[in-house]
Amino acid sequence: MAKAAPTFSLKDQLFNADSLGDLAGEYAGAVPGFDRDAFHRAALGGVAERSLLECLDWFADCLEPYLASDFPAMAEQIEAAMPAPLDPTLRDDDFGRFIHAVPGVLAVRHGLEAHRDRALDLLHAATQRFSMEFYIRPFLNRWPKETLARLEAWAGDDNYHVRRLVSEGTRPKLPWARKVDLTLAQTLPLLDRLQGDSTRFVTRSVANHLNDIAKTDPEAVLGRLAAWSGGTQTAKEHEWMRRHALRTLIKDGHPGAMEMLGYAADAEVDVCVDVDRAVIAMGEPLEFEVRVEGAAPVIVDYRILFARPGGKRGEKVFKLKAGRVSRVKPLILKKVHKLKANATTFQLYPGIHGLIVQVNGVDRARTTFAIV
Repeated sequence: MAKAAPTFSLKDQLFNADSLGDLAGEYAGAVPGFDRDAFHRAALGGVAERSLLECLDWFADCLEPYLASDFPAMAEQIEAAMPAPLDPTLRDDDFGRFIHAVPGVLAVRHGLEAHRDRALDLLHAATQRFSMEFYIRPFLNRWPKETLARLEAWAGDDNYHVRRLVSEGTRPKLPWARKVDLTLAQTLPLLDRLQGDSTRFVTRSVANHLNDIAKTDPEAVLGRLAAWSGGTQTAKEHEWMRRHALRTLIKDGHPGAMEMLGYAADAEVDVCVDVDRAVIAMGEPLEFEVRVEGAAPVIVDYRILFARPGGKRGEKVFKLKAGRVSRVKPLILKKVHKLKANATTFQLYPGIHGLIVQVNGVDRARTTFAIV
């Protein structure tokens, strides 16, 4: 019998003998009396029983006995142990190493209450090695006025990792992170400063931030993007930011988002949809063809209305194609949609199901199929 392929573990890839050996070496070179081998054994020994983020707290626990109890002195030791800043000549996808998130843990743990300004200085240095987006958030909640003032200054920092932190750290729906109690009036002016940035690492964060906001206030996002048009950002980058920022609204078929990207709700197109088989067995795929005729830029999506017990319906939108259709060249799209009978996150039921084709957010064609 063939052996099962080993399961990939992000935690084990990030925190292992080599990476923790590097961390131990950095502190051994900066902190007198640091026992490199003892730290390495302790830190590595605690990885297996902890989650990824819990490991960072554990590494901080293992470091603390070697560091000064006075936070300003501790911060100096931590900064002395930091590796060189990430390459400032790069423009994107240079995240650094997760082991260098530990200074953020210590800044919050020991500096939040009594040493705010020194802790923020530490985060400024640390984020040039690994993003402090998780660790700036406790300061925003505890000291909003003072921390926002610091972020306002950082929005003009020479280091693009610091500038990115201003946007990423204030995102309303940052994955894995604690909530921040900030209003749009507090955060949008920061994005106004950052939207013209020359690095994609920053503008991607700004677009992701807007996408977060779009889930609760679409009009605020559309208004900001309109205000930025023709401003300091290049036309090409602004177009990329618009598309990235509006991706959730486009998936939802929001008319204003569609219009901003040039996909008119009233586009003159004719649409038809045909299913390969009107009756399919449970677990078999749904195969269908969509034909779009006309002359317009189009985003074609489809929705499945799933049958539910008691006559209820479940509904889900799926992406199909974005492009331009012309009078002489219709858009013909074929799709095989897998319908898993035993999916762990979604239960299929027999019955009559609906298939609706959307063009530019508007329902244009529909049909039905049965699952037996």
